[in-house]
Amino acid sequence: MSPNPIAKTAELIVHNAKVAAFDQSTSFAKAFAVSDGRFIAVGENDAVMATRGPKTTVIDARGRTIIPGLNDSHLHLIRGGLSYNLELRWDGVPSLADAMRMLKEQAQRTPPGQWVRVIGGWGEFQFAERRMPTLDEINAIAPEVPVFVLHLYDRALLNGAALRALGYARTTPEPLAGQIQRDKSGNPTGLLLAAPNAAILYASIAAGPKLPLEQQYNSSRQFMREMNRLGITSAIDAGGGYQRYPEDYAVISELHRRDEMTVRISYNLFTQHAKGELADFTKWTQENQYRQGDDMFRLNGAGEMLTFSAADFEDFLQPRPDLPPSLEGELTDVARLLAEKRWPFRLHATYDESISRFLNVFENVNRQVPFKGLRWFFDHAETVSEKNLDRIQALGGGIAVQHRMAFQGEYFIERYGRDAVRHSPPIRSMLNRGIPVGAGTDGTRVASYNPFVSLYWLISGKTVGGTPMYGEENRMDRTGALKLYTAGSAWLSGDDQIKGSIKIGQLADFAVLTADFFTIPEDQIKSLESVLTAVGGKIVYAVDEFTSHGPPSLPVIPNWAPVAYYGGYQNVPIAAHRHTNPAGCSHTNSKPASSGATRGFPSPGGFWGAGCSCWAF
Repeated sequence: MSPNPIAKTAELIVHNAKVAAFDQSTSFAKAFAVSDGRFIAVGENDAVMATRGPKTTVIDARGRTIIPGLNDSHLHLIRGGLSYNLELRWDGVPSLADAMRMLKEQAQRTPPGQWVRVIGGWGEFQFAERRMPTLDEINAIAPEVPVFVLHLYDRALLNGAALRALGYARTTPEPLAGQIQRDKSGNPTGLLLAAPNAAILYASIAAGPKLPLEQQYNSSRQFMREMNRLGITSAIDAGGGYQRYPEDYAVISELHRRDEMTVRISYNLFTQHAKGELADFTKWTQENQYRQGDDMFRLNGAGEMLTFSAADFEDFLQPRPDLPPSLEGELTDVARLLAEKRWPFRLHATYDESISRFLNVFENVNRQVPFKGLRWFFDHAETVSEKNLDRIQALGGGIAVQHRMAFQGEYFIERYGRDAVRHSPPIRSMLNRGIPVGAGTDGTRVASYNPFVSLYWLISGKTVGGTPMYGEENRMDRTGALKLYTAGSAWLSGDDQIKGSIKIGQLADFAVLTADFFTIPEDQIKSLESVLTAVGGKIVYAVDEFTSHGPPSLPVIPNWAPVAYYGGYQNVPIAAHRHTNPAGCSHTNSKPASSGATRGFPSPGGFWGAGCSCWAF
């Protein structure tokens, strides 16, 4: 690693660091320089400092570890950004008692006409109590304000006020997809079940109040700032149910026009019309060009759903779904169109039985319109077989893996057994074949959006509740796991030549970490954050000793938004203790506010009460 032989003056130099460069080796550099949004020098301190000019910003990293900016291969960032300010996030909360206290406080401050929404990212096994809240508990603490609590994509818990707001009553007919649990008198109890799929959950979420347009801008920027706090500089947006194109892309498009994006987004278009999928993609491929846009905001192709008949919905509390006979014909039409138009595509695929049918279609289409050079990939692939991995490799496909098993592993073990879980998904087998693999989260609803929880899962082979799933044969070392989150994901968006490494010529995206990812105890990986994040050499997030180098935090609007009080992901150790501070504030798991996960977020009347100097749950 050495500076670019072509002399160039740096705009930014970061030195005295442990830089995980990933430029053809696992060696570490000590410094790098940036100009025009790209790395121009990587190496030893003295060599890099030779690029310094009179206007160069120089940052002493003080020995901190720096990694390439993380790239989530499967994130619902656009949809999640539109509602982030409305959501009470239980991601990382260590106990049900704390989660319920947050819910009670938020219900008290939520104005009439709005809801309290806990929209995924948590599971009961993360709680010390290892259980979910009951409907009685939710109704007791929030009798008047509608409360909607989504658990993975298997169920939702609604209080009485939410049932009334949605119009669910004794006379409400059973939905075509999903179940409304009822009492002996036929009245809805408040439990909605995804059986056989989550359509009722999607529809119920979509029926809730939305933020006004200007607040959606703020919400999307707050969510990107949250991503930056966790070291994310890029994401491949997987579309999603009820995410309409182009209407629901208007906010992110305007933020891009304003140069207010702080996460690079490659987005896929997700079909919205059952039996009208071919018409959707025909229209979109006529009106849009693959890779239209720029390095900040770019079209990445089709998916993650290509046809409704190929919607391989996962819910390990339910038996594997049998997909309809219409799958092959409908998927063939769409896949042929995309191959002809040279549009890359991705497809949600959980079960090997479904993957076999999908591959039959793709192999047949490939004989007519060769896939060669076309980047396509499966999402998830938890139960993919060795045989089907060979078929994916032969077709030049990739796989985007996410840490859904970290939240659903206990359910999977109960249904399929411990032998099956050891290779679900078989990540090492994928890599041993040379299949491109990129890592991600599937945030924000099924799993948490925190990439370090996903990295912990890849490395430890454990669920968020600590249940072991994988042996050494299916676990990643730290360098390998990090490469899945950088160079691996870059392949899936066709950006592997410009992203994924701290390397001369690549985009200058990087994150300075709170601790050394490569040496800290394994269990501490999921508590890592960034203290300085840069996108194209532009510092988009900075705290602690680097605060002066970054932009100020944005005020949160509306002012009652949960994020204004609790921040986002809560990096709190599971092992808890109680204390009472001198001001009488009783909390769990306290530590100084200056080192807390919610640094940079205002907390009026929230965790940091009047006179309370603790950071606490």
